[in-house]
Amino acid sequence: MLNVQSIRENLLNVTYFNSEIIELIATNNWLNIWVPKQYNGLGLTTSEGLKILQTVSKIDGSLGWFVTLCSGANYFSRNLSPSVAFEIFSNQKACFGGSGMIGGTAEKVKDHYIINGLWHYATGAPYLTHFTLNAQILENGQPLVDENNQPKILSFILDKAQVKLIPSWKSMGMVATSSHSFEVVNQTVHKDYSFIYNTFFSDDLVEKIPFHVFADLTLLVNYIGMAEHFLEKSLEIITFSVQQQLDVFLKRTTLELLNYAQQMEELLINNLTIEDILSEEIHQFGTNTVSTLTTYIIQIYPQLGIKASRSNEEINQIFRDFFTATQHRNFR
Repeated sequence: MLNVQSIRENLLNVTYFNSEIIELIATNNWLNIWVPKQYNGLGLTTSEGLKILQTVSKIDGSLGWFVTLCSGANYFSRNLSPSVAFEIFSNQKACFGGSGMIGGTAEKVKDHYIINGLWHYATGAPYLTHFTLNAQILENGQPLVDENNQPKILSFILDKAQVKLIPSWKSMGMVATSSHSFEVVNQTVHKDYSFIYNTFFSDDLVEKIPFHVFADLTLLVNYIGMAEHFLEKSLEIITFSVQQQLDVFLKRTTLELLNYAQQMEELLINNLTIEDILSEEIHQFGTNTVSTLTTYIIQIYPQLGIKASRSNEEINQIFRDFFTATQHRNFR
């Protein structure tokens, strides 16, 4: 049983996760909720994993965001060749994270790549064992193109020893995620540590969900969880009608989100395809949900008095975390 209050006290106004929080994450195997069971992961269904992420996000915004983004990066275990995945995930504390941007180049030299570049916003950078990145492929100094005559891009896994952290995370919220930039200079990576995000070596339902839909749902439960936390703490200060409206909205939205996840799972169980129209509907649902949550929180916050403005108060930290997390491009 999680001691939620103790965890929250541990995470109040901290700039990093201490060893106790890192051990809590490992003990619950939260980073491996999407990792296949054959690699020591939990191999959860989408619905099961989303419930965990929402619960963790309600405990604390930085904790939930770190677990979501890094378990989402550990999802790439499914994209790696089985031998590499077995090697890396023999350590249960393996923790992937990095950047989705194309921040550098990878020069192809026989069976290896030489990687250089700078990438931003690597959630949990100091806690990672491996960094993921996207790079443009070069050969003999010239950019390669794919079958669509577009620049060829590959994703890579690098050991943390190959990466230099650049302390750059100065945001008002999500402080403990330590989402710093990282630089790679002339690091050699074998081709087996490259991957394509929609090519899989496992065969579970979760990887058959389009990755952009998977990303939408996993981020959305963070915003819902943080809003639940905000509502809970605001009720300790004042009670008025808007909070009741937010409570109803949160309960209804959680059910709708899980219904979407279960709807997709049923389609896949029956070997049916998740059509673009459903993917677009889910994305619009997420966009509308974040917009509505934002409106409710902005309505409630000014009623909470001077206490909510103090940076050492939990309600203030939740507010800052929510409005930092919602700057993520998915629902802006």
